Amino acid sequence: MAENSKTSPVVRIRDLRKSFGTNLVLDGIDLDVQKGEVVVVIGPSGSGKTTLLRCINLLETYDEGSIQVDGLEVGFRDGTGGGRQRRSDRELARIRADIGMVFQLFNLFPHLTARENVVLGLRKVRRLPLAEARRIAEHWLVRVGLGDKLDSLPSQLSGGQQQRVGIARAVAMDPKVLLLDEITSALDPELVGEVLTVVQELARDGMTMIVVTHEMAFARDVGSRIVFMDGGRIQIHGTPREVLSQTRHDRLKAFLARIELKLH
Repeated sequence: MAENSKTSPVVRIRDLRKSFGTNLVLDGIDLDVQKGEVVVVIGPSGSGKTTLLRCINLLETYDEGSIQVDGLEVGFRDGTGGGRQRRSDRELARIRADIGMVFQLFNLFPHLTARENVVLGLRKVRRLPLAEARRIAEHWLVRVGLGDKLDSLPSQLSGGQQQRVGIARAVAMDPKVLLLDEITSALDPELVGEVLTVVQELARDGMTMIVVTHEMAFARDVGSRIVFMDGGRIQIHGTPREVLSQTRHDRLKAFLARIELKLH
């Protein structure tokens, strides 16, 4: 699924395979993501969407294939004798610092304020001085509409506000790609819009993103491309118009029909 472009993709995935026991979850994924693209991944539960994201930042170790971020193989390097060798924890930490991820659940430290949650990675991973880390944290918390919640603990925030802290924490690290895994699925419906608005603003700013979501309006309006996964494979991909108007692919039609039923 390579794109015709003179520039190298930010994310380059080739023949990616991952199994859990005898269950083949990713079955030969090829995907390029160019700088500034928003690639939206859709598909039924169990199709491999979340596993794909977790392999990109090596929260899951992939069995075969290649994942490169900005030209660097994520999980492995060439070992002696031509085989591949898993990178050291220190190498992985450096690579992961360039791959932001926002999860379904907020994963904030409950004993830290919103500002402290964002500052932590800037201090521990980026090794920034405290004053600079606080400045960056406050900038991004203001950007996501939480300038009045800097000193609030997660328990004092709504689910939507907690998720916005999670987004601020990820983008404050200045990642090369941002991975978003069903970030609205744990939210009450009235809170979904406030979170997606933040993501839409990041897209307008040119943030490179891979977004797993069931929010079809968001996919249509914000996605550069939509990827439909089923059975661990990319079944169809293209612009939002091309994919969402597709009438010949039965599995895609069935998936979109189920989404429509849930919305009404």
